[in-house]
Order: sequence, then C-alpha cells, then structure tokens
Amino acid sequence: MDPYLLDWLNLLLRWAHVITAMAWIGASFYFVMLDNSLSAPEHEDLKAKGVDGEMWAVHGGGFYHSNKYRVAPLWRPLPQNLHWSYWESYSTWLTGFALFTVLYLFNAGSFLVDKSVFDWSPGAAIAASLGFLVGFWLIYDGICRVFGERPKGDLIVGTLVLVFVVFASWLACHLFAGRAAFLLVGAMLATAMSANVFFWIIPGQRKVIEQLRAGQSPDPVHGLRGKQRSVHNTYFTLPVIVAMLSNHYGWLYQGPNNWVVLVLLMLAGALIRHSFVARHKAHVEGRRTPWEQAVVGTAVLVGLALWLAPPPPSAETQAARAAAALQPAGYAELRPVLDQRCAMCHNAQVQQKNVALHTPELVAQHAQQIYQQVAVLKLMPMNNATQITDDERELVRRWFQGGAPVK
Repeated sequence: MDPYLLDWLNLLLRWAHVITAMAWIGASFYFVMLDNSLSAPEHEDLKAKGVDGEMWAVHGGGFYHSNKYRVAPLWRPLPQNLHWSYWESYSTWLTGFALFTVLYLFNAGSFLVDKSVFDWSPGAAIAASLGFLVGFWLIYDGICRVFGERPKGDLIVGTLVLVFVVFASWLACHLFAGRAAFLLVGAMLATAMSANVFFWIIPGQRKVIEQLRAGQSPDPVHGLRGKQRSVHNTYFTLPVIVAMLSNHYGWLYQGPNNWVVLVLLMLAGALIRHSFVARHKAHVEGRRTPWEQAVVGTAVLVGLALWLAPPPPSAETQAARAAAALQPAGYAELRPVLDQRCAMCHNAQVQQKNVALHTPELVAQHAQQIYQQVAVLKLMPMNNATQITDDERELVRRWFQGGAPVK
C-alpha cells in the first residue's frame, strides 16, 4: 500500500478507535459509578414498583433520578425500547484490531520482531500475536467457568487471572519487540473485555428478557455471570489504557526488565481504579473515602519513576558533553549516523512513515521530525533496532539546534 494512503488509514482508524473507546469507557465508568452509588428506596411507591436502588444526581442544571429494578418493573410490562450498551465495545475492538493490523501486522518485520529479543520470521510473529489474543481469552474464560461460581470464587479467579497476566506479560516481552509486547498485552486484555460483552453479558441479558416476556422467572445465574464479567472489565480498563499509551514512551519498554515495568504499570492502574470504585460505595454508606489503594498505586508509579531514572553521567562525560554542546554538528557528521542508524527504513526503496532520508534535500525537509523522534522522544530507530547511542542522539540535537545544515 502507498505509504501516504497508509498514513491516512492509520489516522482515521486511530481517530475512530479513540472515539469509540471513549464512548465504551465512559459508559462503563458511569454504570459502575451508578451501581455503587445506589441506596435503598425510601418511598413505598418505589418499593411497590420493584425498585431495588435509587440515586439522585444533579448535572447540567437539571436533576436526575435513576432507579434500578431487581429484575423488571412490577408496575408495567418490560418496554420494547431498551437501550443496549454493546456497540461501543464491539466498535472499539474492531477499530483497535484494524489499527493493530495496519501498524503492526503489515510491518511485522519492523514492529513485531526484534532479533535481539527473539529471532524469528515475521509470519511466525504474526501468528503468535494473534494466538496471544485468542489464547488469553480461552484461558481466562476457562478460569471463570471452572472457579467463578465456587465459594470465594471471585478471589480465586482474581488471583489466577493476575498470575496469568503476569506470565503473559513476561512471555510477550521475551518474544516480541518491547513496544509491540506492551501493546499486545493491552490488546489481549481488551479482547477479553469485548469478548465478555459478546459471549456473556449481552447474551445473558437477552435470555433474561426473553424469559420475562414469556412470563417466566428468569434464571439468576445470567445476572451473576454478567455482573462478574462486568466487574472484571472495570479492573481491566486502566491497565489496558496505560499499556496502549506506553508505546509512545521508549524508556518504558526498552529496558532489560520491561515486563516488570509493564506489570507494575497495570497493577498501579488496577489499584487506582479499585479505589474509585470503592469510593462510590463508601459515600452511600456514609464511610470515609478509601484512598489506600490509590495511594499504593501512586507509590508504585513513583517507585517506577525512581527505578527507571537514568544514572547521572560521570564528571568526564559531563565535561565532554558540555564541550561538544558548544559546537554545532554539521551535515558531514550527521550523514554517517543517518546511513548507519536510519537508512534501513528511510531510503529510496523503503520509506516508513512516508519519510525518506537518502538525499540532503530530504533530510532538510524532515529535519524537525528527525530531531523530535531521535533526540527528544527517542522513539526512533524503532525498538532501537540499529543500536543508536546516546552520543549520536546528542549529535542529532546539536545538528538541529545549530540550524540543521545540509551542506
């Protein structure tokens, strides 16, 4: 596909993915908040109607009164016009998988494979990445089926899923390029979230509605299963988001213990999310806000920041860099770095991201991008496949800040 058209497809899919993800996460957060903010109805007319919980809210200059029924209204037939929250989930997964295909599967040799991590073919990496998505769902779903309805089932399932996520993170970071590994673990969890909606939550709700409209007493197991999977989705949400965002920050996934970084990031997200979930229930019950989990999650993030902080350079290195910083770099110094570190993906034949750097004119045209991606963000070369050094990144910075000469 033409690189320019590929970039447009990338932009439109990313835009659609972000929009649908906002809709899904927003709806999920709202209903979790609503469910945990309900209080027992006070008026007899609400109790007679079958209301199990109510919440009063104020927003946008108006007042809202939300009612939750035990199963269905007692005072009227179940209405035909029901709002369903599922297309947000399906659309998020479909756009996300399409974006993953365009960015990673079409460029598996560059984006999925890092030969310093694991030397295999792009085809094998593609098959394994798809296997991660399917395999995690099957094992996660099996854990929920086998242990979910046992005594202390939630604790058992939560523990086993946590262990499996840690293992999957370790395995992904030992098979794929770091950036792809982080993204793939996030996609793995997101696939399970959407599959929960598709295979359990929505089908269970449909069965309950069919039984109610047939005049039957609905089987409570459908509500219990749906609730369990919905709770799991709540705790997966922030880990998925941080895994998706991580691909913009090379210092997260380029280290030797990147899988530990990923696990700690996701753990911090889950702890912070739990604190907000518990906060809603505490307000209803008149208890203090339980911020302990959020504090622990924040402490994990602070610990990560300290752990990943680069060591201070030696006095000799500082002196050498200070002396070099006073001297702008010329094109003659830059050209060998571009030829050795960048030409593999940006030449007359291969133009990743629609960027070619094989002539001085093209280097001048893309000078801002070179500076941002190499010296500031340090995202390029992808996965540092060509082993660019910090001194070479500094040279790029000096060249750009010296006017980006190409003569």
